[in-house]
Amino acid sequence: MRRPPPRTLRGQLTAGLVTLLALACVAVGISTALALRGFLMGRLDEQLAASGGRFAASLEHESERDADNSSDTRGQAESTFGARLLNGVVTQAAVVDDAADRPVRLTSEDRHALAGVPVDGNGYSIHLSRLGTYRVSAVRGDDRDTLITGLPLHPVEETVHRLAAVEAALFGAALVATGFAGALWVRVSLRPLRRVAARATEVAGLPLASGEIAMPGPLPDTDPRTEVGQVGAALNHMLGHVENALTSRQASEERLRHFAADASHELRTPVANIRGHAELALRRHGPVPAAVRHALERIDGESRRMTRLVDDLLLLARLDAGRPLEHEPVDLTLLILNATDDARAAGPRHHWLLDLPREPVTVTGDAHRLQQAVGNLLANARTHTPPGTDVTVALTTDRTGVTVEVSDNGPGIPEEILPEVFGRFVRADHARSRATGSTGLGLAIVHAVVTAHGGTATVTSSPGRTAFRLTLPR
Repeated sequence: MRRPPPRTLRGQLTAGLVTLLALACVAVGISTALALRGFLMGRLDEQLAASGGRFAASLEHESERDADNSSDTRGQAESTFGARLLNGVVTQAAVVDDAADRPVRLTSEDRHALAGVPVDGNGYSIHLSRLGTYRVSAVRGDDRDTLITGLPLHPVEETVHRLAAVEAALFGAALVATGFAGALWVRVSLRPLRRVAARATEVAGLPLASGEIAMPGPLPDTDPRTEVGQVGAALNHMLGHVENALTSRQASEERLRHFAADASHELRTPVANIRGHAELALRRHGPVPAAVRHALERIDGESRRMTRLVDDLLLLARLDAGRPLEHEPVDLTLLILNATDDARAAGPRHHWLLDLPREPVTVTGDAHRLQQAVGNLLANARTHTPPGTDVTVALTTDRTGVTVEVSDNGPGIPEEILPEVFGRFVRADHARSRATGSTGLGLAIVHAVVTAHGGTATVTSSPGRTAFRLTLPR
């Protein structure tokens, strides 16, 4: 199985360093081997030129050679080869063996190779079947014959192979040592970059979308002479801009929360007075003109709607400010039963279904706020689905928490609204919401209440099924 290339910068730098060193070692090894082989071949050519074909010339007089059974081997190295050719045909061939010559039996390929050696005194490499590879040189004899003298190439090849083996061992050890040292050096050199990456990861994990954020301090590695220092300086500059933007946003949100809380608080009294005067006028004995009664009823209905809006805004402002909630045991099973009974009374034409465990489920929290959250979900299902819709309230538990799910088989939530469904003043149908008295804050209160309890609120919707899930810790 082929190993994938290293993905980290440290791995890539180390691999690149070792690869470059390996290429350099290969180039040096090949160069030295070729240089040594060329040098040794030159020495062989010099020895061949110095011999002058003396050994091959001594093979010319066969009768004299038979008389004393020796040729002129003086000054000839062992395994020296000699051959005499007349008119391109090999007549005698011998090799020096233990300071004496020994006849060599040649094949037709050997004779053809010897006949093809140029007669110019230069060295050429040929292969002889019984002797191996030789470096030979051919010169013209006194009797118009050709004298060939050769020296074996085996010592040269053996020396070159030994050099290659030594270089391979040395270069291999150098590559291993360089790999470890290079990895350590790259690791130390990239330590500032790892700090930059760790700081960026730390900032990426912060909840930047909401709340007051404590940004980490600046990085110390900001030397502009290095690339890592430039990256660190750029990151510090960016973090400074992000911190300023978050501070400005937080201040703006705080001002908006204070304004909403103050405005809602100030509006409660005049709205209550308007509602009281309208109710008092409607209770007046005696005939009241129909137009006046209708106006008074409209004033009373709008004042009630205004009261609900003010109460919702005050609740959201308190939750945003982190006001502590009550922490007491809450029977979720009983809470869901009561909320469903209220929803059944308000929407008798819907089908209200329950899926509750056999044993009561208890959590710690604020019973009133949790009742309000579940009630808002049921009211939302009743308001935004047609009569006859099935609305199911399910309660499940696991080791980590409790889940309350309110689902229906209505038309679903439009796709463009789904990502912002828990936002404030978000309405699927503006005309219908105003007609039913919806403020657009019900689901925002659900999300705020569940978040204040340390839980989460999610929604999934498609035509034919919409499900809101509230997950609370045990």
